[in-house]
Parts: sequence; C-alpha cells; structure tokens
Amino acid sequence: MSEIRFYRNWCEDKDLVSFNVVVKESDLYIRAQNNLAGKAYKLVSKYRLILEKYIGRNPAFENSLEPISLGEDAPVIAREMAKTGRKAGVGPMAAVAGAIAEFVGKDLLDYTPEVIVENGGDIFVKTTRIRRIGIYAGNSPFTKKIAIEISPEKTPLGVCTSSGTVGHSLSLGKADAVVVLSPSTILADASATAIGNLIKDESDISSGIEFAKKIKGVKGVLIIKDDKMGIWGDIKIS
Repeated sequence: MSEIRFYRNWCEDKDLVSFNVVVKESDLYIRAQNNLAGKAYKLVSKYRLILEKYIGRNPAFENSLEPISLGEDAPVIAREMAKTGRKAGVGPMAAVAGAIAEFVGKDLLDYTPEVIVENGGDIFVKTTRIRRIGIYAGNSPFTKKIAIEISPEKTPLGVCTSSGTVGHSLSLGKADAVVVLSPSTILADASATAIGNLIKDESDISSGIEFAKKIKGVKGVLIIKDDKMGIWGDIKIS
C-alpha cells in the first residue's frame, strides 16, 4: 500500500501544473510550467535502473549505514550519493530520494524554466518567483503554521526533510522535522538524515545545529522537536 502524502495538498500556487509520477517505490510530486509527466516517468525509470544495476553488482552500496568510497567506474548518481554521505557521515542510500529528485529536476529544466520535484519530503526547486514550502512536523504545534520562503536567485536549491516521528524512512532519532537547505539536494538529504539521527529530545536541538554548521555545503537548517524549534543559516520562515 502506498503512503498517502496529504501534505502535497497544501500547495497554494496556481501558476504551475502539478502531476505525479510513480515508478516502483519512487513517488514524485512535480510542478512545472507544463505537464511533463511522460518525460519525468522516463527519467525516474532511467535513474532507478542505473542504481538498481549498480546495487546488483555492489550490495554494500544499498546496505551500508556508514560512509563508503566508490571507484570511478560507478555511475555519476551513485558517486554523488556516496560523496555527500561521506560529508554528512551516513551511508549513500540516505541520499537516494534527494538524488532522484535532483537528477530528474535538472533534466526537466531542458523543458521548463521552473520545476519543483518532491520525493518523499525531499525537494529540488528551481523557480523564477518567490515560493513558500510548508513544513509538516507531525503532531508538533508548528505543523501547518510555518513555511520556508525560497527566493529565485537562491535556486536551484535542495530542501530536504528527515523525521523520526513521521513517515517510513529510517531515522535513528525522534525529531518531528529536520529541514536542511543546500544547493545540492543530495547533500541536503544526507545531512537531514545525519542531523535527524542526533535528535532524541528538545535538548539535542542545539547540538544538531552545531553539527549542521560543520557540513560544508549546508546553507541552513531548521529543527523541530515537540513545541521547540531551532534555526541556523540562510533560511527565512514565514
């Protein structure tokens, strides 16, 4: 049974066309200036197949929860996942959703000047106007109360979320939401996982922020646990 991603109904902008693309476990919600569902489906299938074939030859790539190094013979998407995993201190598959979102999103820019690709809470965005991305943090009182404002000059941008209380993705922590901003959606995804693993209770928010500051390429982070929130970096909420 697929997960009902009800937070996708919170989008208020009417200037972009919205469509879904589902390929096996990948369930993407995409917004662009025109319906590119067919092209997006082919791209998702392409990058999934690349990763599936590589995992078939290198099972450790899928199973490792620790950083690993890959040879030059590995496909580009796999090398990027491993590289960002090393920066954040996690295994490469911690960045798989962000990697699919970014690779698909960048390819779709050949057909549209604006695109927003959301894959399990991990978002690649390229926009020509200010956009607001609502934050879903489970039972926290901040849910549906705040949004991150994205300025067009700061895109392409990755906005990725990890949660220990929402969804089915693996997290060793109990944060309601850890949101990371980076020019690399892949790095944002890996970093959100790594930071989320550290958050067990409200007192861990400050240490999570200090950890985020040390990851080169992370531009901002927002951490929510229950009724407490911490923010650092180039991140504007409204």
